Amino acid sequence: MINFNIAPYLGNEDAYVIAAMQNRKLCGDGEFTKKCHQWFLEQLSCKKTLLTPNCTQALEMAAILIDIQPGDEVIMPSYTFVSTANAFVLRGAKIVFVDVRPDTMNIDEKQIEVAITKQTKAIVPVHYAGVACEMDVIMEIASRHDLYVIEDAAQGMMSTYKNKPLGTIGHLGAFSFHETKNYTSGGEGGLLIINDDKFLKRAEIIREKGTNRSLFFRGMVDKYSWVDIGSSYLPSELQAAYLFGQLENATKINDDRLASWESYYQQLKVLEVDNHITLPFVPDSCAHNAHMFYIKTKGNVEREALISHLNDNQIMSVFHYIPLHSSEAGHQFSRFHGEDNFTTKESECLLRLPLYFGLAKQDLKRVIDSIKAFYS
Repeated sequence: MINFNIAPYLGNEDAYVIAAMQNRKLCGDGEFTKKCHQWFLEQLSCKKTLLTPNCTQALEMAAILIDIQPGDEVIMPSYTFVSTANAFVLRGAKIVFVDVRPDTMNIDEKQIEVAITKQTKAIVPVHYAGVACEMDVIMEIASRHDLYVIEDAAQGMMSTYKNKPLGTIGHLGAFSFHETKNYTSGGEGGLLIINDDKFLKRAEIIREKGTNRSLFFRGMVDKYSWVDIGSSYLPSELQAAYLFGQLENATKINDDRLASWESYYQQLKVLEVDNHITLPFVPDSCAHNAHMFYIKTKGNVEREALISHLNDNQIMSVFHYIPLHSSEAGHQFSRFHGEDNFTTKESECLLRLPLYFGLAKQDLKRVIDSIKAFYS
């Protein structure tokens, strides 16, 4: 069976994890957390980064930082993972979904402004498949209406918009290092990106259970105490050690995935020309990271038939999100503004193909040949 995903593993992770164990400082913010933070600061050129146990908690921290209150509204696409919405619902917000663009599956920037009300507090663009949303337009809208922008860049490490790393354009950004992502910190993992000076101090406090512990360890206070709300948002040092081993090979992983992505694109192009499928679209302003390769079929029936065909050929393929506004919790905690012209329809066509670091060329060819055989 050709797996849909295999978590990246380079081999140097072992030594770093063992070193962290031998250092006997496992509770977070140790040597390897600092190494990761430094790598991100250099790679992303942002003001501050903070590792978290997962991306969900990075988003929850963002919701606390912008002071989401009951009754506030947050605009986002419905085609996303549940954590994007949950982080704000937990603080009492009402989620306002707007339609996606059919070409990128990202939030349709043209639908945002008409969804803004007096209760709107923030916009949360989700960079689907590591392809950037139209951030210049989104930031301009946010500026005119005095709104926060939190980038859900869970899939976007090493991707850029007009040469700016994703996650560094909005006021805050969040990344994921889940095992399905391009880089992992051992199964789970996340990162909060802080781009606005006013959040720098409070972010550390929230992450440290509402205490000024970080200031204490830097010698800026003589003792630390409870000063704000917060929770335990520190990953273990073992997570950081594993992740650092991957960050050292970030370019190698990225290049390998991009090569597989490009092979899919070039060899399946004939099926798009013949009007059988639709391939991913990457705007000229974006550089993507090959987080996933998907195709769109003519509809759900055809997609299910193709999934079954690939499975018969020992190839695992999967669909993606069920739009949140159609879910049980979505009915309770959200509303959809405007028409759902594309979110549901396009989600029922989308099929993700195997893509991971080290995907063998013969396996890649087998997937491509099987898809071509289905349409022949």
